[in-house]
Amino acid sequence: MTDRAVGPADDPVDDPVAESWLHRVRDSNAAVWVTMLVSSVASLVASFVLSIDALRLAEDPNADLGCNINAVISCGTVANSWQSSLLGFPNAFLGLITEPVVITIAVASLAGVRFPRWFMVAAQVVYTIGFVFAYWLFYEAMFDIGALCPWCLLVTFATTLVFFEMTYVNIRDDNLRLPRRVQAAMTSFIRSNLDLMVLVVWLLVLLLAVVLKYGEALFA
Repeated sequence: MTDRAVGPADDPVDDPVAESWLHRVRDSNAAVWVTMLVSSVASLVASFVLSIDALRLAEDPNADLGCNINAVISCGTVANSWQSSLLGFPNAFLGLITEPVVITIAVASLAGVRFPRWFMVAAQVVYTIGFVFAYWLFYEAMFDIGALCPWCLLVTFATTLVFFEMTYVNIRDDNLRLPRRVQAAMTSFIRSNLDLMVLVVWLLVLLLAVVLKYGEALFA
């Protein structure tokens, strides 16, 4: 038995939800892969800038970075923390390695390439780890470091979009080999576009958390 290739799942013709315009747009693949492509490019640019800043700070820990705006919005404060080099090198280097892979997947998929199931499962696992790592860094910046980096926030935002879209594709195409009942429930969930609602609420909660935490200090 061969792995199932990535492609739109068969839509029941009598399912009004599946025939909704939003579902048709997402199920066409273009919107999903374009979102992943744009998000990955944005994250790659942010990682590139952060990598340059890391090299500048390696030469001069007191270097004045362009995104050092105030006590809260300060890339330098975040970059000089131990969390920014958790693996012994700047975390931004990871973005330079991983984001081109996501860009390649998105571009190839837009061109009609269908990746085997095992590849998409591996991509889901790796990106889930990246997703968790990004939010660990966000938590550390918020509650331990006490400063925020705009480029880091862009990476977190882009990672969130890619994670949600990749999960959508893998659920839609039944790549994750979930139990039958779980797969049916998750398929119904994404066909109702409830995952988009979760995404919007998720991002709004993050924004609210930042505002409640720092308030007027963000603009001081």
